[in-house]
Amino acid sequence: MNPRNGFLRRTATRTFRDRRVAGRALAEQLMAYRDKDNVLVLGLARGGLPVAWEIAAALHAPLDVFLVRKLGVPRWSELAMGALASGGGVVMNDNVVSSLQITDEQVREVIDSETVELARREDAYRGGRPIADPRDKIVILVDDGIATGASMLAAVQAIRAAGPQSIVVAVPVGPPSACRELAHVADDVVCITMPPGFEAVGQVYGDFHQVSDDEVRQLLNTPTR
Repeated sequence: MNPRNGFLRRTATRTFRDRRVAGRALAEQLMAYRDKDNVLVLGLARGGLPVAWEIAAALHAPLDVFLVRKLGVPRWSELAMGALASGGGVVMNDNVVSSLQITDEQVREVIDSETVELARREDAYRGGRPIADPRDKIVILVDDGIATGASMLAAVQAIRAAGPQSIVVAVPVGPPSACRELAHVADDVVCITMPPGFEAVGQVYGDFHQVSDDEVRQLLNTPTR
């Protein structure tokens, strides 16, 4: 699938004071979706929620949280071999799995473990309330940035299976390679800055504190319209 508008490129690296400021900057690029009845903004937990709240407020759109859990390599959990999204969508990095000779049984054990944690967080954030239905919606998927793109790819695939009208990926920062890859699966990708020397999402933020569960709940309980 080819994106409608491609992704926005900036020649110079842009920095943001914090996630809220980054969200306002992204919202400026998404004003074509303002006041549309069928727009739904989903923030990837946890760091994507402050960014997504600003976008939802600017567009007068509903906000919900979307969970993606990294599938860490056994005994080396920092290295991702894939990602698991709300609704059960799974994206695997076949190169990592094959090069490290990870067995199907090991993959299943990690998926089962992360499924339990994902369900726990779903309940903690929503208190049993089901996720907003993306069917026939213009879904704007938001994170505070992308590195490999695996988590956002898992989110896109999971949402696509639910039958949205279209999917827009919106992030403040990411490497050109990951943005290009996402442009093949999303209908539109908006990325404000793609530093030529990309190292980590946090490099463009002054304040990049770890977002807490309480902050996520507070944002979800704060009206956006």
